[in-house]
Parts: sequence; C-alpha cells; structure tokens
Amino acid sequence: MTCPAVTDLGVLGPAFDRDPYPVYAALRAAGPVHRVRLPGGAPGWLVVGYEAVRAALVDPRLSKEWANASPALGLGTVASGRHMLSSDPPHHTRLRGLVGRAFTPRHAKALGPRVQEVTDELLDALLAGPGDTADLVEALAFPLPIAVICELLGVPAADREAIREWSRKATRFEDARLSTTRYLTALVEEKRGHPGDDLLSELIGITERDGDRLDDGELLGMAWLLLVAGHETTVNLIANAVLTLLVHPEQLAALRAAPDLVDHAIEEVLRYQSPVETTTYRFTTEPVTIGGTRVPGGGELVLLALGDAGRDPERFACPGEFDIRRDTRGHLAFGHGIHNCLGASLARLEARTALRTLLERCPDLRLDGRPEDVVWRSGLLIRGPEQLPVRFR
Repeated sequence: MTCPAVTDLGVLGPAFDRDPYPVYAALRAAGPVHRVRLPGGAPGWLVVGYEAVRAALVDPRLSKEWANASPALGLGTVASGRHMLSSDPPHHTRLRGLVGRAFTPRHAKALGPRVQEVTDELLDALLAGPGDTADLVEALAFPLPIAVICELLGVPAADREAIREWSRKATRFEDARLSTTRYLTALVEEKRGHPGDDLLSELIGITERDGDRLDDGELLGMAWLLLVAGHETTVNLIANAVLTLLVHPEQLAALRAAPDLVDHAIEEVLRYQSPVETTTYRFTTEPVTIGGTRVPGGGELVLLALGDAGRDPERFACPGEFDIRRDTRGHLAFGHGIHNCLGASLARLEARTALRTLLERCPDLRLDGRPEDVVWRSGLLIRGPEQLPVRFR
C-alpha cells in the first residue's frame, strides 16, 4: 500500500494565515481526508468538507482523551487539569452535566444587561480619547469577553492580562501549565475559604443528588477551560465580524439599514470566517475510513477543518460570498454533537451586543489601512486578526 502524500501546513506561512481557504478547497477537491504535518512538526490527518467534518465530529472512534494519543506524536497537553475537551463519555457526560446548567440560553440572556454595560463603558472610553483611530481588538474585542468571563468566574480584574497571555500560548499549543496551575490552585483555595457569588465558587460547592462533585484536578481543568474558551473564541468572533463587514461595505450598509439583521450577520460571520479554524485534537482508538482513506488506529492525531466546512459549495451555495441574509442553518462553527460549544449562547450575546452598539455609536467606522495589511493570528486553532486598526470618526 502506498503512503499518502504529506501536506506540510507549517511551511505555508503568513499567506496561509491570511487566507487558508484556497488550500483547504484544493485539498477538498482531492478528497475529504489528508495526511498533514502541523506547524511544530507533528504528523496528523486533516478532514475537510462539510459532510466529512460533521460526521467526524460525532464519531466515537475519534477520542478526545490525551491518554489515547500515540506516544510517537511527541505531544503534551497544554491545559491544567482535566476538562470536557479532553474527555470522552462517560466522563465528559458527567463533567458537562455538572457545569452545563450555568451556560443555558436563559442564563446567557440574564447576563445581557451586564454585557451591554461593559460594552458601553468600553466605547465611552474609546470615543472619549483624543484621537480618531484605535486597535479594535484592544479597545473592544478582547476586553469585553474577558471582563464577562472573569466576572462570571470571580477572577480579579487585575489578573486579566496574565490570563490573556496564558490563553494565547495555549491556543498556539505552547505550554503554560506551570503558571496557570499555580494561579488557578491559589484561586480555588481562595474561593474555598471565601466563596462568592460566582461560578467558580458554585462549582466548588456544587453537589448533585448522588453526591458527585468536581475533584481538585477537575476543578482546575474546568476553570482553565472556561477562562480560555470562555473568551478566546468570542474575541475573534467580534474582530472577524467587524473586519468582514468593513471589507464588504455593501453588507455593512445593509446591516446599518436593517439593524434587526444583526443575528443573521453574526451567523454568517461564523460560517464565512469561523473563529475556530480547526478543532482541538482527536485521537483514533481504532482504524477509521473517511472517503475511502483509511486512518490507522493507535492514537493517530486527527484535525477537523471547521473553517472549510463553512466554505463547502456542496453545503452552502456560493460559499466565498459574504451575505448577511443567507440561510446559515447547520454551520459547524460551534461544533456538533456532544462537544458542541457550551458557551455558544454567551458568545452570540456578546458578539451581537458589541456589533450592534459599535455600529450605532460609530457611524463613520472604517478600516484604517488596507485589508491586505491586516496581520492574522498564526496557527490552526484560532482564526482572527492580531490587531484591527480602525478609524472611527
């Protein structure tokens, strides 16, 4: 049997970071699964195309447990403790059940007034400044979701920049476990001794009818996951939404003319410019055949290209066109199956609030520079601009 050709994604550079979709489309044209080398050198398998990605998201032979990773990969987890994204059923079912009730659409809606208040405060500060330009990532896209998740978990405001740095390292698969474990261990102990009206205090004290509760390792893992996943995706959803609208002025004009389309606009951004480009790692527990290609068992690394699933013409007509009136139902930006994003309702709320308020208060908003000069984040996990220079008056 011949070995499949290997596509080295690590050598594609800034052009791939800026626009990975032609590469994914070329791979998709040749089939749904490909042997790749990841940035950093690890070998893996990349799944592209809507139907293949959707099916793989619910395939139980693709495990999230790091214990199932082949030692030959040379990989190590970047997280502190055990959490839902590194668990399979029944452990995943238990963990999600213990924390899921804090992230229902009803709970997200209850946070709406505070999300609006933080948004207004950030835009007040932006508009009160002496200039007419800003980096919208620093001014709005980052501070809004980090403020909300830190308040939700009871994390002091002074610690937000440190959390941001740990998060950035984690999404580049760099190890920051020592720093985060020390910090989160101290935070958990503080909450144990002085519980507050916050989610982390609730998780420490929560007890189900059968007496189940999170152990120390699970508490650390859940705190880490909620801090990182609780803001990182939304930062880039907001930044991607603003940038995409600014480079599609006809769609921006349509949204300004009909502000009620803001929910449609957010969903189209999720399809067109998903803030999660590929999923976190999965590992084969037995051989898996996808589109005629056999991926061996034994802990092979598998990545699923969520960004490409949204650009598959077999699922979405004219997928390279950005259209806020499009029917986006079924997009996979928040995943599918048991690992679908727990915080999707909160992310949508924050993005909707940020985008609507920004456009209301900055009627002259435009990009400060050329779209091709925007520097995109590197890596395969998170997709969004490093900075978003705008001129707002």
